[in-house]
Amino acid sequence: MRPLGDERLHLRLLEEMSQAVGTDLVRAYQEGLISNEDWAGMVQHCRGCEEPEKCRKWLTAGETAEEAPEYCSNRSRLDALKEILAAGEKE
Repeated sequence: MRPLGDERLHLRLLEEMSQAVGTDLVRAYQEGLISNEDWAGMVQHCRGCEEPEKCRKWLTAGETAEEAPEYCSNRSRLDALKEILAAGEKE
């Protein structure tokens, strides 16, 4: 089993990825959609990623997209939160 990546690096990658795909994690937290534990779990999940350099290159290139790249370990979480937040804006 490979060791987990650096916490700070993966926290930053998660934050940058969420911004790049338009998922506001701070708002999700403030609205009670995610807890501290959920956020920490997302960072932990990211730390287990086998493609952090791919992610870093994608983010450094200034990419934005409707959803995270396929290799993103938090892709489904970010997409789901984005949908919930968007639905709340329509109300």
